[in-house]
Amino acid sequence: MAYQSTLVSSLPYETIRIGDSGSITKTITDEDLIQFAKLTGDVNPIHVDDKYAKTTQFQGRIAHGMLVASYISTILGTKLPGKDTIYLSQHIQFKKPVKIGDTLTITATVIQKRDDKKIITLKTEVTNQQREVVLTGTANVMKIEK
Repeated sequence: MAYQSTLVSSLPYETIRIGDSGSITKTITDEDLIQFAKLTGDVNPIHVDDKYAKTTQFQGRIAHGMLVASYISTILGTKLPGKDTIYLSQHIQFKKPVKIGDTLTITATVIQKRDDKKIITLKTEVTNQQREVVLTGTANVMKIEK
């Protein structure tokens, strides 16, 4: 069964410029952590066990780093470059923990283009509601044309 969304943009490679950017916001919920743990099997107690997590330096549960990073894929596949984008690579640095209730802004900004293969390099960054960077990195994608 295919999933389709009317919220997906599709920018032709030729129209994408260095400096173009796209972003989304997402508030992290308890359900997000539980569903991600079920989907991936990552049931580390720092993510799913309140009692355990309260005994750690974080004083509560934190989101899976890869859950947070996965929202970069949302930007790339739905906003910039959008439909017909193939994810080639991602470099990630986790800077701060993300807790339940944090509202994240996920941003991707075009920093380089390789015209011969239609490869785009984007700076990727996730910030929390205090505008603190929680994740930074770069992504490489290929824009396929039909």
